Amino acid sequence: MDPSQKKLFRDVMQETIWNLTTIGKEREDSRCEEIFSHVIDPLVNKTSSSGVKPSEHHGCDVLIAHSSLTVPLTAHTGHKAHEYQDHGEKPCEYKEHGKAFHYHQYFQKHERTHTAKKPCVCKLCGKVFHCLRSLQTHGRSHMKEKPHVCKQCGKTFSSYSYIKKHERIHSGEKPYICKQCGKAFTFLSSLQTHEQVHSGKKPYVCKQCGRGFSTSFFTKIHERTHSGEKPYVCKQCGKAFISSKYMKRHERIHSGVKSYTCKQCGKAFSRSDSLRLHEKKHTGGKSSKPYTCNQCGKAFSHCYLVRRHDTIHERVHSGEKPYTCKQCGKAFLFLSSLHIHERIHSGEKPCVCKQCGKAFPSLSSLQLHEQTHSGKKPCVCKECGKGFSSSSHMKRHEQIHSGEKPYMCKQCGKAFSSSNYLKTHERIHSGEKPYTCKQCGKAFHFPRSLQRHEITHSGEKPYVCKQCGKGFSSSSHLKRHEQIHSGEKPYVCKQCGKDFSSSIHMKIHEQIHSVEKPHVCKQCGKGFSSSSSFKKHERIHTGEKPYVCKQCGKGFSSSNYLKTHERIHSGEKPYTCKQCGKAFTFVSAFRMHEKNHSVEKPYVCKQCGKGFSSSNYIKKHERIHSGEKPYTCKQCGKAFHFPRNLQMHEITHSVEKPYVCKQCGKGFSSSSSFKKHERIHSEEKPYKCKQCEKAFHFPRSLQIHEITHNVEKPYICKQCGKGFSSSSSIKKHERIHSEEKPYSCKQCGKAFHFPLSLQRHEITHSVEKPYVCKQCGKGFSSSSSIRKHERIHNGDKPYTCKECGKAFLHSCLVRIHEIRHTGEKPYVCKQCGKAYGEPSSLSKHKRIHSEIKTCM
Repeated sequence: MDPSQKKLFRDVMQETIWNLTTIGKEREDSRCEEIFSHVIDPLVNKTSSSGVKPSEHHGCDVLIAHSSLTVPLTAHTGHKAHEYQDHGEKPCEYKEHGKAFHYHQYFQKHERTHTAKKPCVCKLCGKVFHCLRSLQTHGRSHMKEKPHVCKQCGKTFSSYSYIKKHERIHSGEKPYICKQCGKAFTFLSSLQTHEQVHSGKKPYVCKQCGRGFSTSFFTKIHERTHSGEKPYVCKQCGKAFISSKYMKRHERIHSGVKSYTCKQCGKAFSRSDSLRLHEKKHTGGKSSKPYTCNQCGKAFSHCYLVRRHDTIHERVHSGEKPYTCKQCGKAFLFLSSLHIHERIHSGEKPCVCKQCGKAFPSLSSLQLHEQTHSGKKPCVCKECGKGFSSSSHMKRHEQIHSGEKPYMCKQCGKAFSSSNYLKTHERIHSGEKPYTCKQCGKAFHFPRSLQRHEITHSGEKPYVCKQCGKGFSSSSHLKRHEQIHSGEKPYVCKQCGKDFSSSIHMKIHEQIHSVEKPHVCKQCGKGFSSSSSFKKHERIHTGEKPYVCKQCGKGFSSSNYLKTHERIHSGEKPYTCKQCGKAFTFVSAFRMHEKNHSVEKPYVCKQCGKGFSSSNYIKKHERIHSGEKPYTCKQCGKAFHFPRNLQMHEITHSVEKPYVCKQCGKGFSSSSSFKKHERIHSEEKPYKCKQCEKAFHFPRSLQIHEITHNVEKPYICKQCGKGFSSSSSIKKHERIHSEEKPYSCKQCGKAFHFPLSLQRHEITHSVEKPYVCKQCGKGFSSSSSIRKHERIHNGDKPYTCKECGKAFLHSCLVRIHEIRHTGEKPYVCKQCGKAYGEPSSLSKHKRIHSEIKTCM
């Protein structure tokens, strides 16, 4: 045989003899004896080049076989291998550590751990191993050969030893026990790592930050945090991780696998630490938290949590925050906190709710959200019984009862119940706005403000009111709206007892009682308790109206005013009276209406007996009787009862009227007034009555018209019995009977009952008549006058008498005609008492008295 064949034959025979000797088979066959001596003896009789005997080890001084011999030491001792196992004898002993072995083969493997000798090299990847068996097991990883399958979970393994270790996870077997604390472990490596906790030994140190680790594996993973290397990538979403452990955890989110099950209640978890935390609910007590912090006495369930907690103490006192965000520069105590923070900039939200599909940047946020679906609130306040989904929320709530606010702002002295609230508040002083809208670039102080703003771009309103069907962008807005229907006002001012539907309105109201008003207007000196109120006030001086109605172009100084105005176009009337069912567009009109049903009007006018629900209303009303006009125009000295009338009057003095009508040349001080005026020329009437379909130029005209459909007319004229819906209307009507004509023309001196009649008359003096009839060429000063005139040419008579069917050109003519059917004579002569059905007949009759006086 050639040398290679001899070597192969020798290796096969060595293995056969080894197996026979191990099971205690004697060498009876003479041929086997011959082969044994032929193969083994030459190896035993060899001497080493160093002069050391083949059976003597220089480190242990123990007689052993040659290092190339893989058989037991039966040739020297005369005992079989199985006899050593039966009696517990281990002939091969390593004197440096005192460790003994049954077989020389195991002794050789152990010896390599001290010498760091790894003779077996993988040809594919170059990795080296102590023994051939380890190399063979490693080779299966390249071939992807995993013949051993777990019967419980189906996971495959490349070696029998691996599957044995894995099966301990299912059986719960933990054979390795710590001698110091008694804690048990599934794997030997886990025990060895744990023992370093007691010894405090951390031989592997990071070169960049100096942090120590118990194993080289943990050191390599830690070094990736500095280098940014993330070799493990998720195949589904492409997210990268620094270790395979983290990637496997992440993949469970996609697969939904929950392999860790609680034995007591059967609840499943995707992570082992989540299961351990859950099991504490069943065990309870302090026994489940054996590890205690020496500084503050806080107890923990695991030793690594104590170590992490110790770093919190160190970093809190030193102020160290080693992990810094590269985008905004914010620093964090822990790397995990930095990773969660970076998702704010990237917009990544990997944790998705299975019920509603809403995504969250962290698992804790998702878990809190899921409790909104389940309604579970395990943490209950002992004082008021209110339930909370998390202990942190309950602790914040408890500070409301205790009034504790330990965190104080250094700039303004305002106190807060939590450090988060303080940090958020400090952005107001620093002007920091880290949250930016990607669509319009607008920046915000708080993430919640950004979320609300983003909804304006999408137009999404998922929260719908069940009673009126109105949609809202947030649940808080919906809850506030529902209080309108229920009338609930749970927030009560402690000083005056006034109740409010929201806490924000109550806080704003409480500032009235507080003298503190830090925000002062430089122009008028008025003080405000909040910056938002101050900004709104400044728009009065600047005239800024950034909120513009898309339908009519009218501008408003605040978004609330714009929303209220838009109800006029949409016809929305959210405020409904519970007693009579009448609906209102504005809350002010709704409240005034409710007072009609309420019998209680404690404030009564002494002169006319009219009742009022508040002292403010009666004070304003008394000015009418006293003639008091405290609001005076600085330019012309004209006085008014109410400030609103003065404001409207001051506009007439304003010379600046930059908006000029191209058709009639009339000037206006604001664009909104100019747009309203243009409707007269364009015949645009966007406001329609829902009952009779009549259209109007202005919303106020529509509101006045709608009252005519309403049967309610509480104000009745004592002279003619006609009913009116408002006190102002009856006062105007009474001028007809009293002959009062307070409005006089400056050019000709003619007097009129109403200001509108005077305005129409003054146009007759003006030469300008922009509206010209196409048929006869006659000019008119207003569009309404030309429309009335055109009826003469086209024969249109839209007003018809309900009793006889006679048609008329104008509404006033049909009203005068209807009096003939009723026989009513409302127009009475004061001198002789004679009554007439038409005002023209009364005017003719008055001439008789004036002629008699002239003759006399």
